[in-house]
Order: sequence, then C-alpha cells, then structure tokens
Amino acid sequence: MRIQRQVVDYALRRKSLLADVYAGRVDVAEVCDANPYLLRAAKFHGRGSEVTCPICRKEQLTLVSWVYGDGLGPIAGSARSPEELVRLAESREEFSVHVVEVCRTCSWNHLVQSYVLGKTPQRRSRSRVNRRTAAE
Repeated sequence: MRIQRQVVDYALRRKSLLADVYAGRVDVAEVCDANPYLLRAAKFHGRGSEVTCPICRKEQLTLVSWVYGDGLGPIAGSARSPEELVRLAESREEFSVHVVEVCRTCSWNHLVQSYVLGKTPQRRSRSRVNRRTAAE
C-alpha cells in the first residue's frame, strides 16, 4: 500500500474514555452506540483485529476504514476494505481515511486512527516564461 501520511493516533483519547467508563463517569450506553450502518460496514468491509472489546470482552474488535475527500465523488463517506484502499490510493488524488474499531456484540465504537492516502498533488512551478521582471 502507498505510504500513509499525516497519521493521527487516537489511543490516548481511547484510554481516557475507557478510564471514565470504568470509573463510572461515563455510562456504557454512551460508548456502545454504533449505528446499524457502522455495524453493517463492519460485517462486509471490516477487517479483524487481535484486540478484544474493552467493554463486553466477548469478541475481537473489527476495524472499519471510512474514506473522505473531494476527489472521491460518490464513494466519499463510505466504508472500504483494505484491498479497495490500495486501489484508491493508486488511482485517486489525496483523500483521508478514518479507521473506527467496532464491536459487533455490544456496539462499542471508537475512532482509532486517521491518515491520508492517494497521489500527492503536484505543485506547479512557475516557468521562466511566465515571470515578469521589475523592468517590465
């Protein structure tokens, strides 16, 4: 796969949220609120992880990658499999990917990571012909 750029890891936010849940400051219902579309995307587009759900501890979490970007057209805002991400990265301009972990048993979900993929837009250099001098 092409190199991921501008990677943001949300592990500290996840750890803080889970500490609040375990301490009783945040209700479990507030964090186990995955909508049906996310759960369906996990089933069809997700990839398994080795991390067990931190809430129900009944199953491994599923990672779902969502793509966003102006150059994606109608597929922007949809879930994509790892294979589809590779194809998109090779054929499209820059777009962002948001990876969400989801438990299909208790509906826990959390943003894990975001990054940029795709072809880097090339900067146009001004040619010598288009430049003006102070004498012009």
